[in-house]
Amino acid sequence: MLTPLADRIRPKTLDDIVGQEHLLGTDKLLRRIIENNEVPNMIFYGPSGVGKTTVANIIASKTGRTLHKLNATNASVSDIKQIVSTLDSFLAPEGVLLYLDEIQHFNKKQQQALLEFMENGKITLIASTTENPYFYVYNAVLSRSVVFEFKPVSADEIETAIKRGINILSDEMFPDYDVQVENDAVVHIANTANGDVRKALNTLEAVYMAMRPTPDNKVVLSLELAEQASQKKALRYDKDGDSHYDILSAFQKSVRGSDPDAAIHYLARLISAGDLQSICRRVLVMASEDIGLAYPQAITIVKSCVDSALQLGLPEARIPLAEAVLLLATAPKSNSAICAIDAALSDIKNIDTGDIPLHLKDSHYKGSETLGRGLTYKYPHDYPDHYVTQQYLPDNIKDKKYYKFGDNKTEAAAREYWNKIQKNV
Repeated sequence: MLTPLADRIRPKTLDDIVGQEHLLGTDKLLRRIIENNEVPNMIFYGPSGVGKTTVANIIASKTGRTLHKLNATNASVSDIKQIVSTLDSFLAPEGVLLYLDEIQHFNKKQQQALLEFMENGKITLIASTTENPYFYVYNAVLSRSVVFEFKPVSADEIETAIKRGINILSDEMFPDYDVQVENDAVVHIANTANGDVRKALNTLEAVYMAMRPTPDNKVVLSLELAEQASQKKALRYDKDGDSHYDILSAFQKSVRGSDPDAAIHYLARLISAGDLQSICRRVLVMASEDIGLAYPQAITIVKSCVDSALQLGLPEARIPLAEAVLLLATAPKSNSAICAIDAALSDIKNIDTGDIPLHLKDSHYKGSETLGRGLTYKYPHDYPDHYVTQQYLPDNIKDKKYYKFGDNKTEAAAREYWNKIQKNV
């Protein structure tokens, strides 16, 4: 029986790994450690199927050391001692490279037993865990290790692995047939994997096992089979096509139109497609573009919800995201900020706005007075209400008005204050 596709396709080099750019990108810490053939004690923390075991294998290969693997769910201290007892110091002068999967299942006493071997150099530990190591790993082990957090792999990156798998499976299973791949099927498998490359490849392999040639020597990898294999119905959702932007457009327009029911509906569509990244980006945009100064605190609350969603991952992420969307949909609205900045950007692009007035230029250096810089500047805090009339815009656009107060309570109060201090001048 063939080994699973996820194992057959497992990357052999760092460049073949999808995702984890923050760890393995050019000049990133973990990549530099590996390329320098250095192996400190390390803890790999992150969800399943994101490359932790693969990176451990590459480290062993790169350093020429034998990787011994144990799973803490069924291993014991005696297993570790057995590995150490087989060491021949002349054949393995650098000791054992031990990959201990799911270290959180070792209790405190078992983890303490590792310390002796870590400290005398007989074991270099690479432990992996899906749980926060700062909660589940014994402090003495933690303090002797470098923690690297592996993150869920994006759908885009998973698609790269899926396409690699398609090439392999097509050659293995249908070498004499015309294999046709529906793009929606690839997108669906990637989006429903929830950042887990192994899950995506297992789904792909199941699809290939179910595919049947047609009389005209064609084999189709269809969305229908992908839906059945992933046991999750796919929306028509091509992230590079109209449906992607149609849903996002309807989502934002429903929030802008203060319809919480429609906003939640389109949020549910996006969640069903597994598109966490687009949701988080869009709600942050809406907080500033559509709610803006009518409720300035909205962006802070939404940012907290987005951070929670990204940390939780789906399906739990749906809860803080729903909180953010309902807050935005029912909040007062103002687009004064986006209108102001867009008008200013348009002028910078299309007209000669002129130079900065001399009295506003930097005067904190010897010789600035000779250049006439800062000489007539009026310091607002020296005047009543901390306000004084003076020109701030360049001469060419000195009468421009970019910001217009919105008709909401917050901006109305700001307008009232602004009018008051101007009258007092």
